[in-house]
Parts: sequence; C-alpha cells; structure tokens
Amino acid sequence: MTATSSSHWGAFRVGGSGPALRVTPRPGDPDPSPLLGNIAAAHRHRSRVARPALRRHRAGRGYDSFEEVTWDTALDVVAEALAGVPDRSAIFGGSYGWASAGRFHHAQSQLHRFLALGGGFTGSRNSYSLGASLVAFPHLVGPRGAHDVIRAGTDWPVIAAHTDLVVAFGGIRTANAYVTPGGRATHDFRGHLRAATARGLRVASLSPLRDDLSPELRGEWLPIRPGTDVAVMLALIHVLAAEGLADLDFLRRHTVGADRLLADVKEKTPAWASAESGLPAESIVDLARRMAAGRTLVTVSWSLQRAPYGEQPLWAGLALAAALGQIGLPGGGFGHGYGSMGDVGGGRIPYRLPTFPQVPNPVRDFIPCALVADLLLRPGEQFDYDGRRRTFPPVELVYWAGGNPFHHHQDLGRLRRAFARPRTVVVHEPYWTATARHADVVLPVTTPLERDDLGAGRGDTHLIAMQAADRPYAEARDDYAIFADLADRLGYRPAFTEGRTTREWLRHLYEGWREPHGLPGFDEFWALGELELPGRREDTVLFAGFRAGRPLDTPSGRIELYSGTVAAFGYDDCPGAPTYFRPEPAPIVLICNQPPTRLHSQLDMGAVSRDSKVHGREPLRMNPADAAARGIRAGDIVRVHNETGSLLAGVVLSGDCMPGVAQLSTGAWFDPSAPDVATCVHGNPNALTADAGTSRLSQGCTGQQARVEISLFTGPLPPVLAYVPPLEFP
Repeated sequence: MTATSSSHWGAFRVGGSGPALRVTPRPGDPDPSPLLGNIAAAHRHRSRVARPALRRHRAGRGYDSFEEVTWDTALDVVAEALAGVPDRSAIFGGSYGWASAGRFHHAQSQLHRFLALGGGFTGSRNSYSLGASLVAFPHLVGPRGAHDVIRAGTDWPVIAAHTDLVVAFGGIRTANAYVTPGGRATHDFRGHLRAATARGLRVASLSPLRDDLSPELRGEWLPIRPGTDVAVMLALIHVLAAEGLADLDFLRRHTVGADRLLADVKEKTPAWASAESGLPAESIVDLARRMAAGRTLVTVSWSLQRAPYGEQPLWAGLALAAALGQIGLPGGGFGHGYGSMGDVGGGRIPYRLPTFPQVPNPVRDFIPCALVADLLLRPGEQFDYDGRRRTFPPVELVYWAGGNPFHHHQDLGRLRRAFARPRTVVVHEPYWTATARHADVVLPVTTPLERDDLGAGRGDTHLIAMQAADRPYAEARDDYAIFADLADRLGYRPAFTEGRTTREWLRHLYEGWREPHGLPGFDEFWALGELELPGRREDTVLFAGFRAGRPLDTPSGRIELYSGTVAAFGYDDCPGAPTYFRPEPAPIVLICNQPPTRLHSQLDMGAVSRDSKVHGREPLRMNPADAAARGIRAGDIVRVHNETGSLLAGVVLSGDCMPGVAQLSTGAWFDPSAPDVATCVHGNPNALTADAGTSRLSQGCTGQQARVEISLFTGPLPPVLAYVPPLEFP
C-alpha cells in the first residue's frame, strides 16, 4: 500500500512501514527537495520518545534522567499543574508552528485553542525569521502593504518576462526555496530561474557568501562585509541622485521624506561605502548606472533583518527602489525574501485553506517571540516594543508543543538558565530534543507519518491528503487526543472537541471549505490522495494598485521614507529614517544561515543531514586564507568561541566565503554534555549568538551573525550525545 503525505519541504509518497519505510517524491513535482531523504531514517530513530516521562531530579533541567510513567499518571500531573496556576498570564503557551505541514494537526493551533478555552495564556507574536519585517513594514507601507510585501510579492513568471536586473542584497539561494509553511506540491522555483536567465535576466548578488546566488541564475557575486548593506544602498542612491538618474517625480508623488533622504545621501559617497563594505567604489557606481538603465528589482533577503538594526536594510532597500521609480511596474521595484522561502514569488490562492478553528485568547499579555528568555528571567520588568512599554508577566508554567526553542533561540546558555526558572515545563515531542530534555513532563506525540491530515502551503498547487502510513510509535498519541483528554480532566472537553474525532474534524473542515469551489466530496478526495487547487494565479505585481492611484494605509497614504510615527518613539537604535549603523569589528564574522540539509533542526538525525557532518559535528566553512593563518586544515575539528559561548565543528575549506567570514548553519541538535570542553560539542551556532533584539522597535531575532574567533581543537574529542535518549543516562 502507498500513502500520500506532505512536509514543509514538499509532498511525497510512502510505502512500507517501520524500519522498512520508503519515501519517494510526489509524481509531477519537477524538482523534489533532497530533504525528503531525511524522513525514512528518522522515522524509527532511537531518539523517538516512546512513553510519557517525568523528570527524576526536579532541581535541575537539562542532561539528567527521566522515568517513564503511564498516560494517566502523566496527564494527571499536567492537569494538576495547569489547575494550580489561577493567573493565566503565568502560563506561557510556547509553540512555533513548524512541527507538521498538516493544517489540522498544526501543533500551535492545537495548543492555543486548548489553552484559550481553559482561560487563556501569555503568547508570542511575530517570528524568528521575520521579526523585524513584520513590525517595520507596517510603518513604511502600511499594514496592508506589509502583508503584500511579505506574502504577495511580484511572481516569478512576471519577473522572468519583464525584469532586466535583480539586485539581491543577501542573494537568492536555492536551498531555502524548497521550504514553504504547509509544504509545496510542485517545486518550480529553479524552473522559473532558468526561464528568466534564458530571457536575459542578470542578477547582482551582494553577500559575504558566493553561493547565496543560485547557480541557475546568470549573475555576479559582489562580496561585501556582513552588516554593511545599508552603506551600499545609501551610496547607490547617492549615485542615482548625483548623476540625475533618480526618479524625482516618483519620489515627490509617492513617498514621504524623500528630501531628507536625498540630503542625507549627499555625504554617503561610493568611496565612503567602499571603506565600510569592502566593495570597490567603481563597482558601486557601475551597479547604480546599470540599475537605472533597465527594469530593475531590488530585493532584500530575510537574513539581513536577522541582525542588529535589522529594520534598516528593509528601509534603505525600499528607499533605493523608490529612488529608481519603478515600484508598481511589472518586474521592477522592491521585493523581500526571494530565495528565503519557496512561496515568495510563487503564486497565490485567492481564498483561505481549511484550518483548525481558533478562539480568542482572554489574556492580553504577549511577547515578541525572540524575548522568551527575557520573559522567564525578568518577570515584572518592562521592555520596549513598537512604541509602547510592556511588562513581562511572571511565568510559572511553560507549555511547549510543536517547536524547539533550543534551535531557534540565541545564547543557549542563557536559555538554559531561563528554562530553570518556571515551576513546571511541559513538552509534546516525537523526539528527545534539547527542549524535551529541559522539560519536567514529556508527552510523546506522533509524527505526520502516523496520523491523517490535510496539507497545503501558501500559493500551493495541490491540497494533499496526508494519510497515515504507519502505526504510532510505541505509545505516542496525537496532540489533539492529548489535549482532548486534558480538557476532559479540566472540565471543557466538549468545547475543545465539539464532539468530533480527528477524522470527523478533517471531513468537517474539508466539506465546509470545498463547497464554494464545487470540488469533490471528502471520500473522493481522500481516495485520490490530492486535489488541484482551483483559481491559482501567478501574475502578481507588487504595488501595482498603489502606482495606479490607490493609497497605502500609512498615515500619509504614501511610502514613508521618513516615518513621523517611528521618529516619535524616540528609539536611538531605530530612528525615523533609514540609518547606517557600523558593525562591530571581529576576527571572524560567523554567518549562521539556514541549513541546506534539513529544515531548521528537524530530522537532524536523517541520512542527508548526517552525511554532511564532519566527524559527527556540524560542518563549518572557512576561507582557505583564514584557515591557513590559524594552522587549520580541511577536516580538522575546531573550537569556535566568543564571550557568549563556544562550540566544536568540523572544517570545510571554501572560497565561497569571503576572507574574514565563516559559515555554520543552524540546526545541529544542541549538545551541552561536555561543558568543560564547549557550550555545544555538536556545533549549534546559537551557543555563540547574542540574545539581543534588532532594536526597541521590533525586538526581532539577531541570530544571523556572530563575531567569533576560531582555534584548532587538539584535546580529546567528546562524544556527541544529542541523539541518545536521557532514559539511557545513569
């Protein structure tokens, strides 16, 4: 029997079961993700959580042991802990939503519905990926415009047909485009790139990494020092203005603050930007002239806003596009995130997909998601966020389902101290991740291969019937079943379940969604395994309506190159106009980007991910000159360190990193089992990243970069214990 299923990196087919389970790409997908190769080996890996477990030693959380208990015992403990917190703001509902591509078994939706019906919880807003963007863009182009920038950019077929030059700050990277929240049945990203290149599209990639430029694109690498993009952007505007190439009429009619901008860039010469960025001044002048000579799209990757002052490259990139005057033209203007996610420029569906319904949260307290350690360490203290002063509520209980903060968060040593503060930590997990190891109660949950669901991503081509391909592992249960039993103990099961089983919910959600579209009934859809989504379009031109005369929902109705609202907040780390902040010097700047071998930390034990390791550690790429200066050779184990922490990694030499820059992807499972050697002996870069926000405006994540030194490690090499279940510890 073959089952259909899906993941955030694409739809697939499943045959066999248990250790013999086989995964093959979905027929019809022109470019399946290589990440599908991780699924089979992880399915029954030794790191699976088999049964409910309670921490043996309540005094500490981390690498100590657990004891397995019955489901009744574990659920009684959790229900008692929840009932013992009368102030519901003292419950933090932590979930990041990436556990499954399924729309019903979306762990964040399950957890939030359960906690909201029980009286509420303190939640989080925004994301680690887009923390600065989600707050800054509403001030620059309005809430509606911000949604369009982030979720409905100009589609790739339009770019392929009209664009002459893409100027990509942060590059356009192929590996990231395999991933879309909810999955993607048809990966057509590289096909669009080939079509665009065949028509004559050129790309200028400004990045410290050569391979941030997709090999399908015909382009050039303009290496610049990390954190200096804004300097180059302002210098490009300087050249456009000085040489009469700026569209002053567009700036006058469609923006606010252009006079301030043009006055500011008079001093931002190419020579000045060259000294900051390392890019030759003549290259900056030449690029500005080429931008003005044809249809040009300025795009800023998500990575640039995941750094100190991350709002500024968004603002300066938008200002550069405005100076060209092509915003709203087919294939021209501004874009955000091409090559950062598979659905950016990947089409749109003009209706909502079926999802598990939510209820209002009675608790009004929240945090930006990257402040979770501050929430736990600083109860009662205040913090700035988007023009307001807010207060961290005292948290007694953390309930985490569908996420691994010991992957996403920065300064993992500090996060460990933070997780020691609450009275109770409850975690739902299929695997013994670092988050599970820091819990008091671990409840084993099924993987997507062990349950039925509905799968589709934003702008997707098909709705996928995610059919259970194997029985649940050991005693694992669905999140829905766990929350239903807890709601029963707490007296609100009927409100949570509405009297439906999982299959009845799937039928209910599908039937209510499909009727307006005249699509087949649930049974026919389930037998087919997939359904082509009707009405999908690939002709979006970002801000076409604005250019045609429809005002933005900003205070002025125009693009705010100067924001009086932001200026009035008085933030010295985010003034009211695009500003360059010089990055701190460092021996080596470490780029902590998304891994090409997995999604975040998911299935790090899978075959594709494990094959990339060096002596079992995460691979660290270094420029050969930097390595030679430190006596380091390919294959060596090195200690990467700074004032925040340290890690061990295996060296790969590569000229794709400019001198002074190294690259270490996120997602190696955090392993602090040998603290006398390193904070993490497996190579998780968040052992090194600073737990500090982008600015007081958005408090976004700054985990893209770390300033480090790298030394040859010559001591005894400790084993990696990240995948060893703590039940096996003494």
